[in-house]
Amino acid sequence: MKKASKLAVVLVMGMLATGLLAQSSPDKATEGGAASVAGPDYMIGADDTLHISVWKEPDLTTTLPVRPDGKISLPLLNDVDAAGFTPMQLADTITTKLKKYIADPRVTVVVTAMTSRRIFVTGEVTHSGAVPLLPNMTVLQALATAGFTQFANLKGIYVLRTENGKQIKLPFNYKQVIKGRNPQENIMLKRGDTVVVP
Repeated sequence: MKKASKLAVVLVMGMLATGLLAQSSPDKATEGGAASVAGPDYMIGADDTLHISVWKEPDLTTTLPVRPDGKISLPLLNDVDAAGFTPMQLADTITTKLKKYIADPRVTVVVTAMTSRRIFVTGEVTHSGAVPLLPNMTVLQALATAGFTQFANLKGIYVLRTENGKQIKLPFNYKQVIKGRNPQENIMLKRGDTVVVP
């Protein structure tokens, strides 16, 4: 009996190492595939990286970037729109399309890199350029990442945002906000915002 149980342990460990056991259920396949960096309400954008897992179909399971046109290319399906969908919505779309080729496909979509979600910080900061936009990130949090130079005008900071094709300017007085005044100026940033420190 001891030999048999040792053999069973060795077999299970071997299967785990080769990934065979990870295909036993959709949940295990997701766990073995990739970790999500995005919440369920995240809208996929161009340049994001997705891990698409089709249960028991290793040839259709892949990790790929979303192209600048917002599409991804998948075996059997060719081009599929991805930008503007949540991971769950995209999984549903792929599932529906795969039903022509596979009986009862089970698709999981995981965002492994949120490259499309960026804001920009420029001006009198120590680290200017693109900054990954974290969930619920505020102006103050972005500035904490960027830091200030000694010449920064902390009362004249503003956010440039494009809405309906027009650029708007949102003021941010750092000195007031850190004192607890004008908290409404510490807005949540949106994709593509530029924080300017004059």
